[in-house]
Amino acid sequence: MSDDKNNCVFCGVANGGAVTPVRYEDDEMIAVDNIEPATPIHVLVIPKKHISSLATVEEGDQLLLGKLIYRAKLLAEELNIAETGYRVSINVGKWGGQIMPHLHIHLLGGAPLSTHLREFLTEAELPQVATE
Repeated sequence: MSDDKNNCVFCGVANGGAVTPVRYEDDEMIAVDNIEPATPIHVLVIPKKHISSLATVEEGDQLLLGKLIYRAKLLAEELNIAETGYRVSINVGKWGGQIMPHLHIHLLGGAPLSTHLREFLTEAELPQVATE
C-alpha cells in the first residue's frame, strides 16, 4: 500500500474526480457512493486532507475526525437508515482491510448486517510478515 499522495485515488476524488454520486461536499470532506458497494447503501466519507491511515492521525486531526463521523451520522439520517441501523467503519492497515492509503469512513446499511465481517484467513492464506 503506497502512500504517494500525488497518485492517491481519494485525493483525486476530493479534487473533483468522483465517478459516483457526491452525497456531500464541503471544504474539508467529500462523501461519495462506493463503486464496489458491500451493502445496498455504502458511502465513503473522505477527508480532503491526505491522511494515509488512522494509524498516522495526529493530534491536530481530532476535530476533522469528529466532523467525518458526524457527517456519517447525518448521511445515515438523510439516506433513511438511521432508524433501522447502520455500520460506520474505518479500516486500518493491511490486516484491517485497508486497501486505499487515504483514511476514509465506510457508512454501510440498507439491509441487516451480520455481526461477523467475514471468516478469518487460514494460516496458509495469511500474508507473510517479516520477522526482522
